[in-house]
Amino acid sequence: MRFSPVSLFASLLLVGLGGCQPDYATLPTFSAEHKLLQAVIETPAGTNHEIQYDPASKEFRNRQRAGADYLVEFLPFPGNYGFVPSTYTNPAPSFPMGKPQPILVLAESQPSGTVMEVLPIGLVVLEADGIPEKIILAVPSRPSQQILPNITTWAALQQHYPAVQASLRLWFLHRSQMGAVHVAAWKDEHAAEEQIRAAMQ
Repeated sequence: MRFSPVSLFASLLLVGLGGCQPDYATLPTFSAEHKLLQAVIETPAGTNHEIQYDPASKEFRNRQRAGADYLVEFLPFPGNYGFVPSTYTNPAPSFPMGKPQPILVLAESQPSGTVMEVLPIGLVVLEADGIPEKIILAVPSRPSQQILPNITTWAALQQHYPAVQASLRLWFLHRSQMGAVHVAAWKDEHAAEEQIRAAMQ
């Protein structure tokens, strides 16, 4: 098969661009310029299709179950779900060294692959079949991206937006199709920061 110079150049360009894909899992945990926590968005707020990052292909793909896209059958994602880069929690098939620390950023919908500077404001501890999962709750550091103005602590969130905790609890309880999940604890921003430090080790 012969290629025209234009198509050959385009093919080489695509290959070159593909090779430049960043490894989102190993990005710095904190931004270089502002020293703020970074969150990699996998699943945008407002969708029912869960998206996950595949470190092998460096692509964001729909989560699969039994050969079909996994669909959250209850309410759509209440925030932008993703992970904190260069952190490691429980091992998983795609992440043999450990799954990155999960994070839920309460903000307007952001595309998969967005890297945001965020402020941790809380921590929710879920439990299913005796296995705990700790998820960081955060808000964007940039005021123009905030939908909860001036909320930088768990106490402030509870005081000014008490319905947020109830909404998140309802969503977490009904998110999984795999059986009973319950909320074991809600913790403040200090516990969230401790969890991040522990996941960096």
